[in-house]
Amino acid sequence: QVHLVQSGGGLVQSGGSLKLSCAAPRLITSTFWSMDMSWYRQAPGKERELVASISTSGATDYADSVRGRFTISRNSSRKILFLQMNGLKPEDTAVYYCHFQGRESGWGQGTQVTVAA
Repeated sequence: QVHLVQSGGGLVQSGGSLKLSCAAPRLITSTFWSMDMSWYRQAPGKERELVASISTSGATDYADSVRGRFTISRNSSRKILFLQMNGLKPEDTAVYYCHFQGRESGWGQGTQVTVAA
């Protein structure tokens, strides 16, 4: 089980920006590079959905609803995954989770993002 610690999130007005972080302090750097990473979100009453992903090769992919507004990235030296969210909309309101998948896997604890109209 990969230990992940999320930070960021909060309350923002529509059109604003937030940056989420997901740290993997117990991973060694080589293991960090070997993992596919992603961000999911779950809104009240809805299923958890994939928001963005970054593969071991660095290829990124986004849900249609966030493409062009969100950017997933990682810093291997700090072993942190990021999600930069710009142009936030009320429908982006959800609990956001990071997920690492490799020989082991793990989920972050979740962080609330609330976008006020």
